[in-house]
Amino acid sequence: MSNNFVAPRFFAQAIPPYTEGMRVGLLGGSFNPPHEAHRAISRFALKRLQLDRVWWLVTPGNPLKENGTLHELGARMQAARDVADDPRIEVSCLESVIRTRYTIDTINTLRRRLSGLRFVWIMGADNLAQFHRWQHWRRIADQVPIAVIDRPPQSFRALASPAAQALARYRVPETDAALLPDRPAPAWVFLTGLKLNLSSTRLRNPDGSWKGPK
Repeated sequence: MSNNFVAPRFFAQAIPPYTEGMRVGLLGGSFNPPHEAHRAISRFALKRLQLDRVWWLVTPGNPLKENGTLHELGARMQAARDVADDPRIEVSCLESVIRTRYTIDTINTLRRRLSGLRFVWIMGADNLAQFHRWQHWRRIADQVPIAVIDRPPQSFRALASPAAQALARYRVPETDAALLPDRPAPAWVFLTGLKLNLSSTRLRNPDGSWKGPK
């Protein structure tokens, strides 16, 4: 449970290096396996949102997905580091340390313990399409600005989704994307222009093993 006490030193060990005032994008996921789209999305967000860092939060498991074929956390962490290959992209197992299952609990912990950082939650358009199914999704939107990266052909489905419609009045023009980390939540932007359509599902074999390089 997220209310369990976590010793400060364990929390500190799971947090990438930072300085006060940093603009940090948070990209959560199972990374099963990590792939080039994760890296491309992160680098795209770094540029468009003028972030200092992107933290990949490798989750122990996704409440909305079947986790029977999920690879061991350590293997996914190492694979994520190999794929990231950018000093501005940090990989963290924070959620396994603070024992959070839901994004809202992770965000609340980060905002409480690292109040000097400016966080932005990063998601693909496919996640916006199902955002209304996330635990306390409205509270997530109230806690942290959100950057949605367009992932064709998900564009229409994402922007027509219940969450996008409910949050429509808080949408920031794409031309103001660099201002998003400084805006109070709720605020979100839909970023277009990244033409890369990979998914972890397509990179797994039926038995859950990861496909090797072609």
